[in-house]
Amino acid sequence: MFKKIVVGLFILVTSITVAQEGTTSPYSFYGIGTLKFRGTVENRSMAGLGVFSDSIHINLQNPASYSGLRLVNFSVGGSHKISTQRNESASQNTSTTTLDYISMGIPMGKTGLGFGLVPYTAVGYDFYSEVPDGLTEYSGNGGLNKAYLSLGYQITPSFSIGAEANYNFGKIENTAITQKSDIQYASKAYNRSDILGLSFNFGALYKRMITNKLELTTSITYTPGTDFTSENSRKIATVDVTPVGIFTVDERDITVADTDFTFPSQLSIGAGIGKPKHWALGIEYTNQKTSNFTNRSFNIDNVTYNDASKFRVGGYYIPNYNAFGNYFKRVVYRGGIRFEETGLTVNGQDIKEFGISFGVGMPVGRLFSNINLGFEIGRRGTKDFGLIQEDFFNTFLSFSLNDRWFEKRLYD
Repeated sequence: MFKKIVVGLFILVTSITVAQEGTTSPYSFYGIGTLKFRGTVENRSMAGLGVFSDSIHINLQNPASYSGLRLVNFSVGGSHKISTQRNESASQNTSTTTLDYISMGIPMGKTGLGFGLVPYTAVGYDFYSEVPDGLTEYSGNGGLNKAYLSLGYQITPSFSIGAEANYNFGKIENTAITQKSDIQYASKAYNRSDILGLSFNFGALYKRMITNKLELTTSITYTPGTDFTSENSRKIATVDVTPVGIFTVDERDITVADTDFTFPSQLSIGAGIGKPKHWALGIEYTNQKTSNFTNRSFNIDNVTYNDASKFRVGGYYIPNYNAFGNYFKRVVYRGGIRFEETGLTVNGQDIKEFGISFGVGMPVGRLFSNINLGFEIGRRGTKDFGLIQEDFFNTFLSFSLNDRWFEKRLYD
């Protein structure tokens, strides 16, 4: 029964994940969109910290963690984001609901196997810009998805390594409609990029008891820079913009070259300390060489890229792991704070982001092994210098199922 549930949910959630739009941020206009967080609700509730792993939860951020699984785990997670976007003169409210990952982890002795699908980047924006005697409306949608296969191996009881292969795919569509007060018809430019590419991720985990009660955990992951291929197409049209819709008067295809662009390398280093099954506190630093990033099909004069960095602090607390007579003492309480330099510079201003998160992991009945619920409040960008500030509130929810496979039965 468990296997049938997993297969059915995997097929359903995969089709929904590929088709969804994952953001409403105007900053997704740049590059290949805003980078989606790669991790579970458990991680996001600790500000995205990926240092910790255990025997029943998947850690999507480090492939070495799969070697520590002792139960088969199937997880699916999603989020709802409410955002207020402001500039110096106006504001608007937006919201999105997305499926963030579907993943499977299978233990096989000292080896662990993982596979699944996660959104990689997201594009979704709609805004206006003034031009002489008129305005231009910019809109876009799409993004990249990542299908991955991970393998972790336990070299010693304390040290594990892992590798991951990713197939990245997706499309990005951009539309610009320019209207001028003294011209009857508007002009429309439509650009589409179909993007494909392979990438790899390598990781290592080290755990060791440094006293009778305290365990030290260290983690490192590295993603080499990879080249993606962008198959580009463009259409130019004359359109009639009316209150009931936009009607095409004339349209023609424009030949544009396909391009290759480099997605930057990334290095993450983290460490944590805690009492197993009771509490832990960790810290993590990530650096991404986005200064080497090249755009997929066009350049924007007021935009440059610098190296991105992330700094996270978080942890968890379990009052009493074995308190079967008191449910709330078995609940996992999580929290954290993060600061990010996104690597994007617009109008000479670095776009920064921060978030404060918290959440709970709740053991449940027979259908799901646990439910994880998390929240985050944060801010991206600034409303000065002609830019847009985003204040957001995220809600995360995931369901996990655990089972034993490949176990010899004494009785049948």
